[in-house]
Amino acid sequence: MALKHLALIGLLASLVGLPATARADTLSDHVELCVACHGEQGVPQDKSIPVIDGQQEGYLYLQLRDYKNGDRRNDVMSPIAEALERTDMMALAEYFSKRPWPNLRQPQPTDAVVARALRANASIGCTGCHLGEYQGAGTQPRLAGQARDYTLQTMLDFRSRKRANNPGMSDLMIAASEEDLVAMADYLAGR
Repeated sequence: MALKHLALIGLLASLVGLPATARADTLSDHVELCVACHGEQGVPQDKSIPVIDGQQEGYLYLQLRDYKNGDRRNDVMSPIAEALERTDMMALAEYFSKRPWPNLRQPQPTDAVVARALRANASIGCTGCHLGEYQGAGTQPRLAGQARDYTLQTMLDFRSRKRANNPGMSDLMIAASEEDLVAMADYLAGR
């Protein structure tokens, strides 16, 4: 592992109260590193960080795997995932999937935003994979109630192909206008 990756993990460890030389060896240690960013009660302080409490187990595992393999990139998550073994990723996915989904207290969308979002959904078919209530299942993530800023940035990253771990999502996001994506992010946040 690169020296900068070890330094980042050491910094995160110190933020959650572990000794700087500590490695996350137990599930509890791994969870402490995760909640440093994703929130002790599942509510991230930074709105660009996703909610993982209550997220679909299969989806969480695949994202950790993609970070580890380099198919999905993030300056913080990639080095953390690189240090995880498959069993660690599976345990973390199971742990966070069993926690309750937090209420981020995001505003409800206006009627105009709802109408636009529903038209966008009819055209690109979000509910075909994410299901009718946007709850997801298995390897499909829950979108309902996810952090608005994170959801919008994710859709824009798929649209620009910056996020490349699901080419089908990129194709769908390209088919929607940016205004539709903004409406979808607002709509999903309020669900």
